[in-house]
Amino acid sequence: VKGERIYLNARILASILHIPHTGLYVFEHKKWPELEGFHPNQILSILYPNDPNVYPNMALTTNRLSVDHRLLHHLIVHQILPTGGGYAKLSRMQVFLMWCILSKIEFCFPLLMLKTMVRAFSQKKSVLPFGSILTKVFQHFHIRLEGEVATKLKKEDTYNKSTLNQMGW
Repeated sequence: VKGERIYLNARILASILHIPHTGLYVFEHKKWPELEGFHPNQILSILYPNDPNVYPNMALTTNRLSVDHRLLHHLIVHQILPTGGGYAKLSRMQVFLMWCILSKIEFCFPLLMLKTMVRAFSQKKSVLPFGSILTKVFQHFHIRLEGEVATKLKKEDTYNKSTLNQMGW
């Protein structure tokens, strides 16, 4: 970064952010995570309780989720596992994270952040996620940020009563 070499792994990131470095070490993008106790059919029956014809190999959509599950998905795609583009479909990793949260199963968030950034960097069209977190990382490693343009948090990037009403909650 700016001519400086930094080494960053999930443990170091957790230390910088003062967050736990514990929980499941899982990151899959295209396929279902393979983990003892996780069965895609189980979470699909929770997310789509009125649709017995939903199967793990189907394209999963958000329009048939309950309002609570849509809110959880919204939090995942904007805060936990940010992705650019459309939000009408659920990825297998998003569904897995919904299962973790609903089941109160801890996952290693620093690992998830790093894997998400690496994946974004390797794609042709992508925005690098976690900008504010990267700022903290650069400050930790004494990377000079002069000349960089700060971006203020937009009103629509916060959750409030109005936001929740727009989502039907």
